[in-house]
Amino acid sequence: MLAAMPDSAPSPLSAGSPALRGSGDACPGTLRLHRADDGALARVRVPGGVLSADRADALLAAAGRFGDGELHLTSRGNVQLRGLDAECGGGLAELLTAAGLLPSAAHERARNIVASPLAGLDGSPALGHLLAELDGLLCGSAAAASLSGRFLFALDDGRGDVDALGADVTLIAADGGCLLRIGAADEVFRIPGGEGPRAALLAAEAFLRAARAAGAWRVKDLPDDVRAELVRTVRAAAGPAVHRPRPRTATPPAPGAHGSPNAISVDVPLGRLTPAQWRLLIETARRYGNELRLTPWRGIVVPGPFAHDEAVEALRTLDAAGLITAPDSPWTGVGACIGRPGCAKSLSDVRAEAGAAVGPVGRLPVYWSGCERRCGHPHGEWIDVVATPDGHRISHVRGERRAPRTTVRDGDPARLAAAVAEARAL
Repeated sequence: MLAAMPDSAPSPLSAGSPALRGSGDACPGTLRLHRADDGALARVRVPGGVLSADRADALLAAAGRFGDGELHLTSRGNVQLRGLDAECGGGLAELLTAAGLLPSAAHERARNIVASPLAGLDGSPALGHLLAELDGLLCGSAAAASLSGRFLFALDDGRGDVDALGADVTLIAADGGCLLRIGAADEVFRIPGGEGPRAALLAAEAFLRAARAAGAWRVKDLPDDVRAELVRTVRAAAGPAVHRPRPRTATPPAPGAHGSPNAISVDVPLGRLTPAQWRLLIETARRYGNELRLTPWRGIVVPGPFAHDEAVEALRTLDAAGLITAPDSPWTGVGACIGRPGCAKSLSDVRAEAGAAVGPVGRLPVYWSGCERRCGHPHGEWIDVVATPDGHRISHVRGERRAPRTTVRDGDPARLAAAVAEARAL
């Protein structure tokens, strides 16, 4: 499958050569730390969000030994460690390598894979074998080391949750094989049997060739004609296409019990976990399935199986620890970037403002950003609250369309909260 595709060359951005974007790929990793106002930041890739209890323990140890002790979930199901000493890189890499969290120094920023977090737990196909194979192929490909830290793979169990996230290469489980999507294209390609992971890797390598002149980090960054040629290249190697538009809205697992129950799911307020909360999640995992699955919506699924009473008790304990365990929590759907004082570019402490504005659950999620970059914003449809020099601008985002609604200029918390609540109720 896709064997006709020639070997790829490094992307100009990833290789450090001049590119149309005008700057190199600055995505942080564990070997390339980012300097923030609250110290250095490390982003640990967790393919598919899947962590054994032991590896989760290693992340807790790293946060305590080198950082501020907290663990921050990202919109790709990865973990960020903050407040690090800028000189801790060697010790951090050694700890993560020993735990199996850094299998390839050359590929550590390229291991961006999201996966349906409930796969195999509620009657949907399991994805573990596809995830392990794709990660192994990715780490074994010299060309793939040139993928930027922004390039994203998605493994969808057929429900459409991570297919909606706008990944660069998506595999969708279907009829014993996979469907392969390139970017946001409406057409997918049927990939038989176990050939999906290799097809996904070779499609990514084909992207690198297409990106050579354009200097693109992601499929969506390619000029229209170059992106169309990339899809034609994949079609020539993969075979006929099937019309299957990408879902417009990503639906995360609802907090609570799933699959009879084979799992419990919790959301994390603003994606920030204290050491005590993380430790409790590890203990819960060890008691049941010995695994945690971090979701692209800053939540965590704990696979079981659980007896009904065990699920109820586990959720009660996690709720008491401050995690979101039911869809009617005021924190459901509320997200924010790090804001002040952690980020020098932020114009306000948006996390504190988001907390002050928490109210009744809205129809739409809301995301607070301290500046126009909107780091970590969701996909699909949401209410966008952005701090500007003139106040907070509130917009309704639907796909690529943005409809500004109002700007709250006077900084009054009650007025801001009311405006956000009204927008979320649309």
